[in-house]
Amino acid sequence: MSRSAPAPAATSPVRPAAPRVHRADQGDGTYRNPVLAGDWSDPDVIAVGGDFYLTASSFGRAPGLPLLHSRDLVNWTLVGHALERLEPAAEFAASRHDRGVWAPSLRHADGRFWIFWGDPDHGIHQISAEDIGGPWTAPHLLKPGKGLIDPCPLWDEETGEAYLVHAWARSRSGVKNRLTGHRMSRDGRALLDEGRILVDGDRIPGWFTIEGPKLYRHDGWFWILAPAGGVETGWQGAFRAREFSGPYEERIVLAQDGTDVNGPHQGGWVRTPAGEDWFLHFQARGPYGRVVHLQPMAWDDEGWPVIGDRGRPVPRHRKPAAPEQPPAAPAVDDSFPGGRFGPQWQWTANPRPGWTAEHGGDGLRMSCVRTPDVHDLRLLPHVLTQRLPAETFTAEVGLTLESAEPGARAGLVVLGDAFSWIGLERGADGSVRLVHRFAEPVAEAERDAAPPRPAPEGRARLRVSVSAGARCRFEADTGDGWRASGPVFAATPWRWVGALLGLFAAAPPGRGSGGTASFTGFRAI
Repeated sequence: MSRSAPAPAATSPVRPAAPRVHRADQGDGTYRNPVLAGDWSDPDVIAVGGDFYLTASSFGRAPGLPLLHSRDLVNWTLVGHALERLEPAAEFAASRHDRGVWAPSLRHADGRFWIFWGDPDHGIHQISAEDIGGPWTAPHLLKPGKGLIDPCPLWDEETGEAYLVHAWARSRSGVKNRLTGHRMSRDGRALLDEGRILVDGDRIPGWFTIEGPKLYRHDGWFWILAPAGGVETGWQGAFRAREFSGPYEERIVLAQDGTDVNGPHQGGWVRTPAGEDWFLHFQARGPYGRVVHLQPMAWDDEGWPVIGDRGRPVPRHRKPAAPEQPPAAPAVDDSFPGGRFGPQWQWTANPRPGWTAEHGGDGLRMSCVRTPDVHDLRLLPHVLTQRLPAETFTAEVGLTLESAEPGARAGLVVLGDAFSWIGLERGADGSVRLVHRFAEPVAEAERDAAPPRPAPEGRARLRVSVSAGARCRFEADTGDGWRASGPVFAATPWRWVGALLGLFAAAPPGRGSGGTASFTGFRAI
């Protein structure tokens, strides 16, 4: 969807996505949270006519900036990505799991869709498009610098002015707990002043780690909705001022209280065509990442927003007033028609030509890319990943190892700060064996989780069953039925990212091609 260089294999058309592993729509006019059970971190949402669009952080994965669509805020489908490759391209040729695209904001103004995001190591970027499907402009670096994160623009139709607010990452800048504001040109390409601190959390008793601001205009006020108190244990705040420059007054508008929704953390406010107000935010759930909740929103007699059930997250609620929609969720399953993969998949770095090959049938043909990091999947740029789709599920895929290269391997991985994978490996004697390996967070290389066993046909069906707490049980069928492999593996998140499901193929360093491996029939139930 961008004008950047194409990926090595084009993504296949969006498929119908009836939910199989998590269903938010209860079919009786209500929904249950989360409405998005995967790791859709730092969501932002807009309404354009009768359509709702959502984007989220994609960190170092490519393509980035996922684009989701809904007609009722409950049933969502993934329709593509706005950012084909990360910049600077050379830096993201290697895996950078916790860097890249942080906390984007999505807006529609002056007849265009806009996405602004902060890269904590480079600065604030923006792209735009006339249509949500693109083409999107090349990334424009609006404000260079380290530690500039969570930007949000506002086009004020009352004054004709445009503004930008952003937060700070102490890890890069030494600054945190502050929100900085700028006047901005309406074309989003220049800041018109040096900026000023709009909110200094150090001056508000009890407030810390204010971040993730979303900027709005409502009822004669400038509003900043921003979380504070930390991802795991914080709350959602609201700030308002008559002038953009302040002074701002604050109030807590959503907090965990006695519920099981820790955080609750940053998100976005949206008004529906029916005139209802709703708020989408995330909840950090460890290895599952940051799942998305939908909260009703109203306004009290003093003009402050009231989110959820009098400031408490709701577990279940009536659906927004909207035309009836069939139940839907972001796609998980993939038959890889013509060797193409669906938009649910992302590489762990900017892709290169030759990682996959299109062909006439179904199935994903991956090159066994030669790499010195063959024993540490956390370092590989060519792992094709997708989010864990639910708290409990079983994912399954077929694999054939065509490569004759000794040491070539391919498999199904649960990838995080620790990883575990099951798959096939070519031995020095030319035979193929089923292997199951893992590595702890501090380990620099993998080791066996179970003894290898023969795979005489060079093919296998692979399976991982995930239970509560992201406890993963691996199985394989090499022609003699399903057999469990190794102990239970507890998935772990990255620093800001949940664990991922992944497919990979790799070979040791050497000359010439490392051969190929083919995956067929990926599905989750």
